[in-house]
Amino acid sequence: MARRGGRHFLQIPGPTNVPDRILRAIDNPTIDHRGPDFAALAQGVLQDVRTIFKTEQPVVIYTASGTGAWEAALVNALSPGDRVLMYETGQFSTLWRNLAERIGLKPQFIAGDWRHGADAAAIQAALAKDSSHEIKAVCVVHNDTSTGITSNVPAVREAIDAAGHPALLMVDVISSLGSIDYRHDEWGVDVTVGGSQKGLMLPPGLSFNAVSVKARVAAKTSRSMRSYWDWEEMIQANANGVFPYTPGTNLLFGLREAIDMLHEEGLDNVFARHDRHAEATRRAVNAWGLEVLCQNEAEYSSALTAVLMPEGNDADNFRKTVLENFDMSLGNGLGKVAGKVFRIGHLGDFNDLMLSGTLCGVEMGLGLAGVPHSTGGVAAAMDYLMAGRQSA
Repeated sequence: MARRGGRHFLQIPGPTNVPDRILRAIDNPTIDHRGPDFAALAQGVLQDVRTIFKTEQPVVIYTASGTGAWEAALVNALSPGDRVLMYETGQFSTLWRNLAERIGLKPQFIAGDWRHGADAAAIQAALAKDSSHEIKAVCVVHNDTSTGITSNVPAVREAIDAAGHPALLMVDVISSLGSIDYRHDEWGVDVTVGGSQKGLMLPPGLSFNAVSVKARVAAKTSRSMRSYWDWEEMIQANANGVFPYTPGTNLLFGLREAIDMLHEEGLDNVFARHDRHAEATRRAVNAWGLEVLCQNEAEYSSALTAVLMPEGNDADNFRKTVLENFDMSLGNGLGKVAGKVFRIGHLGDFNDLMLSGTLCGVEMGLGLAGVPHSTGGVAAAMDYLMAGRQSA
């Protein structure tokens, strides 16, 4: 295959583009993970990563994908046969449900339409019926990457409290951490599940559990088998800057750099940047005459936009056209929306010019693929971005 000039545009909603600063940090020589230099690195990272979750409680770091952190959350705090209440917001809530079933839990899955976020009223109603408190946890995906829907976590917390229910609240922030405002402590979350490869701007390979005091107490009576995933063993070892198992040493160098970069920009500025790029993208979609999959404006994701294809047009054929002609990868539709949507990732290390190039590739691809649309999406996005710059 002939070489293509320029850089590949990776506009899937994760893994995201890895900034050069983080690549250079990961490129450090591997060091002794039992030595004093590593202990200093680990203690700093373990302390400072809490600021990204906005928690004073421990954050456990695993060398694993986000799926590992899903399992860790469940096997530490719950026991085989426990009921868990989960809400369907897309493919990733469905996969978490499937994992829960495989490890012996009994999920109660509230059906959703993949176009709206978790319904706090439905969660409250389900908990109110559980007078014997058999439900031990409520699991919600904050930002479902398959659908571009961001659920209202504080409303879910309020629903649990209004029902007077003792269930733990577990939240997946794999695609919102470092991209969308999230507050573990303030929102009363017991276990937050995160991953490295999206808003944290790292390659895949690290995952996280932020753990409340209540969750650690629950773990003491859990009957689930666990070894690698055990919170307490990790937390005790981490206090001395070590891990009970070999950690992803070079990824931790990258995480140190990622935390520094987020702090240098300021988390509020990071979130505002993501909000701005998401709104510009939606304006482009509207100008094209296409439809955003998420139907509730209050639940629009600032990390990605899932776009419905016109009836009779295959999203994967369109994505293939874009890849072959412009060397740009767009996210595919997953599960129930496979072939029906494409997803534009606009999260992580991203700026106005990168977004403009992305939307230009989409608009040209729509034309080449023969997808019915109006022109002017890129112009609509640029007008919005320019107006924001002028007002600033």
